Amino acid sequence: MTKSPPLLPVVLAGFTAFLSLYATQPMLPLFQDVFGASHLAVSFTVTATTAAVALAAPFVGRLADAWGKRRVIVGAAFALAAATLLASTAGTLNQVIFWRFVQGLATPGVFAVTVAFVHDRWHPSRAGTATAAYVSGTVIGGFVGRVTAGVVAAAAGWRASFIVIGGMSLACSVTLWAGLRGEGDPINPSVNRSGRDSLAAHLTSRELAGAYAAGFCVLFTQIAMFTYVTFHLADAPFGLSTAALGWLFAVYLAGAAITPFSGRWIDVHGHRAALVTAIAIGVIGSLLTLSAALALVVIGLALVSSGVFIAQAAASSYVGASATRDRGLAVGLYAMFYYAGGSAGGALPSLFWTRGGWPACVALVVAVQVTTAAIALLAWTDKTLA
Repeated sequence: MTKSPPLLPVVLAGFTAFLSLYATQPMLPLFQDVFGASHLAVSFTVTATTAAVALAAPFVGRLADAWGKRRVIVGAAFALAAATLLASTAGTLNQVIFWRFVQGLATPGVFAVTVAFVHDRWHPSRAGTATAAYVSGTVIGGFVGRVTAGVVAAAAGWRASFIVIGGMSLACSVTLWAGLRGEGDPINPSVNRSGRDSLAAHLTSRELAGAYAAGFCVLFTQIAMFTYVTFHLADAPFGLSTAALGWLFAVYLAGAAITPFSGRWIDVHGHRAALVTAIAIGVIGSLLTLSAALALVVIGLALVSSGVFIAQAAASSYVGASATRDRGLAVGLYAMFYYAGGSAGGALPSLFWTRGGWPACVALVVAVQVTTAAIALLAWTDKTLA
């Protein structure tokens, strides 16, 4: 195995992938006002992106195995920046949704391939730590993107938000290109011949299938909670503004602080223990969001986000540890299921919101969280990481 590269480019890749991914969440009530649209219609600015990621991820994984992971990561980062900038030119909600879909098509080239890159370059005894560092980058990127979008939209309009975030994405792409320029980029010339067999093997593996199902549930939890809580907190009695909703995502910083420690926990205690602990934290947080006190809601959201990020580090690291070949494909499939869960998390809770408001949405989230823990306990086995 080659010498492990520095962690900074891995963290930056995570930051870049998530900077724009959920940036429209704090702007959803604003989109309702600007376009006169429903809760479900504006939620498609999130769902379209995650659906596109789910569609593109397996193909990107195969591409990375065949063409080289570094090339795909850098190329996708530049494509993501371009799509984000072009979103500022939209004139209707449908056009916003279209460009958000394009953003989603580019995202897995950074997201999925970086996780596979980590498991190619790091020894198994440190892969959990490296993956957690990457997830920390995603946490910070998600926080910065949401806060920037909310604050800029409140001050200068939603178009300005896409311009600012697109500019930041372009700067990240250039830095990422420079940071990975000295890395080797090995390819697997036999990947096209073995593709069908590898796909079948990945989908029929109990451990990998369990990881894919857990990933579906993890992002479902995050998207459902953080998409519909913006509607909850924009309504009475809270009445938060677009800028305030953007700052709400500062709770992600708790996850950024905790996730690196979870990497060491994964390396020492195993993936199952880390994921079940993360779910327990998330369930407590979900229940706290039912409080009428804003402070308790914020604490609950911090716990939910921390649980999600720890669970994401455990699940994605487990995929890399379980896949013995074609890791780009394995992680691409994980990303497909992960973001399919995000798409479901953006749309399905609207039915619960219509019938029971925020308490019904929370009940749905808790049910999915408990299912996540059950999947890991039943389908995963402890890996030898030493």
